[in-house]
Amino acid sequence: MPSDTDLQIRPAKQSDAPLVLEFIRKLAEYGDISSEATVTESDVRAALFGERPVAEAILAYVGSEPAGFAVYSFTFSSFMGKPGIFVEDLFVEHRFRGRGVGKALLLTLARLGRERGCGRLVWSVLNWNEQAMEFYQELGAVPMDEWTTFRLTGEALEHLASSGESQQELSPVKKDARRAVVAPERRNA
Repeated sequence: MPSDTDLQIRPAKQSDAPLVLEFIRKLAEYGDISSEATVTESDVRAALFGERPVAEAILAYVGSEPAGFAVYSFTFSSFMGKPGIFVEDLFVEHRFRGRGVGKALLLTLARLGRERGCGRLVWSVLNWNEQAMEFYQELGAVPMDEWTTFRLTGEALEHLASSGESQQELSPVKKDARRAVVAPERRNA
């Protein structure tokens, strides 16, 4: 296990976008889903550091060597009435596994969640990755067997998003915006 002076966790900076992209690609390769990783460095920059960032990232270093990363975003639990953190990606370089790097990344996210009033930390793991599942359970994480994850991407997402457009139907968002016309100010007579 690296000593405390050897292991550092820090927020990713815009100049780290190439490293974050490299870790994303390595994670996809590890999961044998490289064909799904169509992300570009420009995508990473926009998502993490653009005008409207939608995610954040932290990086782990052992000495001066990049050892791992996590990409996360904030969610909201209506049942708890609190925000949560969803860990989209967590990856540790093979040569640094078993040395506390993954635990340090999750510990950092847990502390960030506590600091920001979050009620939970959530992530997904591929069903075949038993080693990761054992590691997470040793930390006290519980598999959510009663939930099934659904996903819309590509053509299916486009089909749903464009349904009704041919009839000039407004989306619920546009309908609400149209209703939000400000009423004229009443004057006292």
